[in-house]
Amino acid sequence: MDVPQLLEFACIAGDQNHQTQGLSRTRLYSIQYCIQLLALCSFSPRLLLSLPEHYRKMAAFLDYLMFACTAGASIFAKKSSSSDTCTLKNSAFVFVKPHANTKATQDMVREKLIAAGIEILSESDIDGATIDEKKLIDQHYYAIASKATILPADKIPVPEDKFQETFGEKWSDVLKEGRGVNAMDACKKFGCTAEELDAAWQAAKVVKFGGGFYCGLVSVKDQTPLYVFNAFFMVMRSKFVGEGVSIHCYEVQWEPKKLSWESFRGELLGPTDPKDGPEGSIRKTILDTYKELGLKSVPNKGDNGVHASASPFEGLAEKCNWLGANVETDPFGKALLSAGLSKKTISDWSVDPRVNLPGGEKGSVFDALEDMDVDACLAKLVELNKRNGDVI
Repeated sequence: MDVPQLLEFACIAGDQNHQTQGLSRTRLYSIQYCIQLLALCSFSPRLLLSLPEHYRKMAAFLDYLMFACTAGASIFAKKSSSSDTCTLKNSAFVFVKPHANTKATQDMVREKLIAAGIEILSESDIDGATIDEKKLIDQHYYAIASKATILPADKIPVPEDKFQETFGEKWSDVLKEGRGVNAMDACKKFGCTAEELDAAWQAAKVVKFGGGFYCGLVSVKDQTPLYVFNAFFMVMRSKFVGEGVSIHCYEVQWEPKKLSWESFRGELLGPTDPKDGPEGSIRKTILDTYKELGLKSVPNKGDNGVHASASPFEGLAEKCNWLGANVETDPFGKALLSAGLSKKTISDWSVDPRVNLPGGEKGSVFDALEDMDVDACLAKLVELNKRNGDVI
């Protein structure tokens, strides 16, 4: 801290804590003279009394200044100390899936999180009716669900050349005749369940247009075939929106130095397939003790007990979706805004679009950030923002 800064802190502190007897900051030019004067006066009080009145005021001012400098230095030290410890933490969204959502599972997950040094900021339950009404699971799996439940067929970006090459007719003709539907509308038109649609999908001619983007010519119960998008998602969705189901949520945070994100997912949570998980990981524990935990069936790669965010950015997106978090008040969200990302970019990237990557190719935002700790994730997002701006 240089002298002008110290004097500014001194004056602020002095103004708040001491009366200056009418002396203004403009008298600071006399500091050096006052120091010499006070040094002499400290040896001879008579000298102080013999001085003209304005010199005695200078001595009084120096007393004020010394007090103020001490107070100012104290304030500065406290500010410096607090700013040094103000660092971002890893923050994730974790939930127990419906098939495993028992009190015993909730307790086990909570105990393992705490034992790993993770702070649980909040816990909550979200029932199937709310998940269905607000389409929370659809937003969660947006890349897949957007074609299955969110977008109508005429809004789905179908590559017309590949469609015609695969099915032998034009997509524009299919739309005119009303033979293209998303998975949710297919269930309504066919009058079938998610399971019946999935069974028909397994027997249908299906083409992949991109990541999480499939189309199949499907018929249920010998009805007129329809072109359906991502029909498999309806079975996934039904597990979250059925009657009597719910998820149990944990909003968590921890110090990156104590636990890396990679270890959080790979060692504490465990891999997607629970049988491949390390002993003691959450998913492996659910598999090994599923009967004791009250589960009705053996966990597997799809029903693996627990979900957890794959990165700090995914955690932010999931907290906004499931918990109604605000980017402007969330610590990581505020850091992104301060680093130059717009609210629009954060919102657009929260559904995992394909963006321009550093190597020149396009790819998933979520994949580019997977398993990064908060500081690295922030730096990567700033880099991606420079390459993409507000345009996806």
